[in-house]
Amino acid sequence: MQSIHKTSLKSLAAAGSLSVIIALLPKAGLAADYPAPGDFARGSKAWAENCVRCHNVRAANDLRDDQWITTVFHMRVRAGLTGQEMRDILTFLQSSNNRPVSANMLRTSATGAKGSGLSGQAIYSQTCVACHGVDGKGTLPGVPDLTRKDGRLAKPDDELLRNITNGFQSPGSPMAMPAKGGNTSLSEIDLKNVLEYLHETFNP
Repeated sequence: MQSIHKTSLKSLAAAGSLSVIIALLPKAGLAADYPAPGDFARGSKAWAENCVRCHNVRAANDLRDDQWITTVFHMRVRAGLTGQEMRDILTFLQSSNNRPVSANMLRTSATGAKGSGLSGQAIYSQTCVACHGVDGKGTLPGVPDLTRKDGRLAKPDDELLRNITNGFQSPGSPMAMPAKGGNTSLSEIDLKNVLEYLHETFNP
């Protein structure tokens, strides 16, 4: 009887160890399989070209970041996306999923005083054009028309810089513009340069 009892204890111990290992496997697997970051601007363009016609620009905050991973992996097959397009779209959705932070909770100055050396036009082309469009009229529903005389660019520059720096969600828009348009490397000088370009180009 005693030997049977010892055998049962050994079995339970082994089973317990196995349970711990199994419990840890999904986390390890998730860390190993987590998609590499994509490109926000390319992702927004790919989303507009491949997903909007069916999803009608579903709000990014309808799903959590981890839920978007499952969804995008599934839709990669359905939409015939490449791996890079999938990662770009995922980056776009997860960045857009981050709601703008209240202005009184965030310092409005961008990090770093040194600019990238890029012109406002170059920054707009790399970071902003996918959502705002070459003509400034917006490529997605809810994106403001920057060419309107009484539109977004009519607001004071300090308010516009605060919105660009911290992120902003236009009334009626299903997606928020992420902080710095999703390009966290932009400095305060870069943001001022791109705002100046917006004024000169779309609302002189």
